[in-house]
Amino acid sequence: MATIKVVSGRKKRVGRGYGSGKGGHTVGKGQKGQKTRGKIGVIFEGMKMKKSLIKHLPLRRGKSKFKARKKPLIVKSRYLNLLPAGATVNLETLVKAGIVNEKDAKTYGVKILGDGEVTKKLKIAVPISKSLANKIEKLGGEIVK
Repeated sequence: MATIKVVSGRKKRVGRGYGSGKGGHTVGKGQKGQKTRGKIGVIFEGMKMKKSLIKHLPLRRGKSKFKARKKPLIVKSRYLNLLPAGATVNLETLVKAGIVNEKDAKTYGVKILGDGEVTKKLKIAVPISKSLANKIEKLGGEIVK
């Protein structure tokens, strides 16, 4: 059996004559069978209906049930210590401090989680977790809704 040498990383064009190195009778696809005759879909599992895949998916109602949901960017609460005391925490201040990227923050939104300690009194105007809300209120901070 002859070895195939690919020159400069280009894709091998199969079935274009014996001189191409991958030409001739079966052009590298084997003898018979479904895979030699055409493409098989990603979700194909050997049945007429794609019932097994559909049964695995959760049943959701509405027009937007096939759209991917965007999740907000997660910011850990320890990064809030980079901001000055008494500052209002919103998208603009987080971008100016370099904590989040401006484009991503406007696309996905931001949520602050209570992972870490907060040592400053802050006014928060973005979504936060309940545990962080309790920590902020104990320090005398304010949560704007």
